[in-house]
Amino acid sequence: MKIADIFAGAGGFARGFVEEKFEVVVAVDSFKHAVNTYKANFDADVFQVDVKNFSGKMLKDYGVEMIIASPPCEAFTKANERRFEKPEDRLFKDKRGMLTLEFIRILREAKPDFFIMENVPGILELKDALIKLFKKAGYEVHFNVLKAEDYSTPSKRTRVFVSNVKIEPEKGRKVKVIDAISNVPEDAPNNFAKKLSKRKEMEISRLRWGEALYGFRGSGKTFGNWIRLHPYKLAPTVLGNSRFIHPFENRLLTVREQARLMGFPDDHVFKGGIETQYELVGEAVPPTLSKAIARAVRKVI
Repeated sequence: MKIADIFAGAGGFARGFVEEKFEVVVAVDSFKHAVNTYKANFDADVFQVDVKNFSGKMLKDYGVEMIIASPPCEAFTKANERRFEKPEDRLFKDKRGMLTLEFIRILREAKPDFFIMENVPGILELKDALIKLFKKAGYEVHFNVLKAEDYSTPSKRTRVFVSNVKIEPEKGRKVKVIDAISNVPEDAPNNFAKKLSKRKEMEISRLRWGEALYGFRGSGKTFGNWIRLHPYKLAPTVLGNSRFIHPFENRLLTVREQARLMGFPDDHVFKGGIETQYELVGEAVPPTLSKAIARAVRKVI
């Protein structure tokens, strides 16, 4: 089955589908380093373009049967202290939230047989509005709430997958932090970390497992950052700005170690500077989760 990947990012969503023998033929993203990363990992036509300027009709030329998409979540997430108070404003007034509307437009123009759109749980506050919008585009939808950690991902991550098929993946084994990062080859791609000052090393040396060096305010909640990971538990949710401290060493995780927390295989490479690479990892759909989704979808289509 031929797939298009919209808001493609580093390709975490696509990776799981490719591993289940789906064919990604076209991808779209506006961020240069995401596009370069995608090109390095997939044999697909990748367009660096603002989605607002991309026509879904083009996808018909590729014979696209399914579209997967991960529109920006900043407008909807509780981690955004500045998100609009009214849920409707997050979708219809926030420029980032309005990109979800652009995806629905592309869907309406391309008319694929199937689609799956990923976002944060906060988007459920707009469930009724989304049902109406997708119906106008010609689709009845399901809201599938899945936890990445239930599908062999070593970090916590609850996400909503809006689709026109019911998604009920089989759960996988639990994977702890130590299982994920204990055997990374030194010469693995992207296996480097941000250098720390002696003072910073001293500060993090005092942290116990689960303690954070920094905190930042979200919408009604404080989130930790620079957390020393507990080796025998799941890692917290990996975000674009997340940095984690190694359980046993006074250093940050390498990009590759952080990618392993998201279920990326070692041959999936990331382009751009080191901060960009961390960002690409944290904003992805975990491939371990997308693979479970792909396997479940194959059974019902």
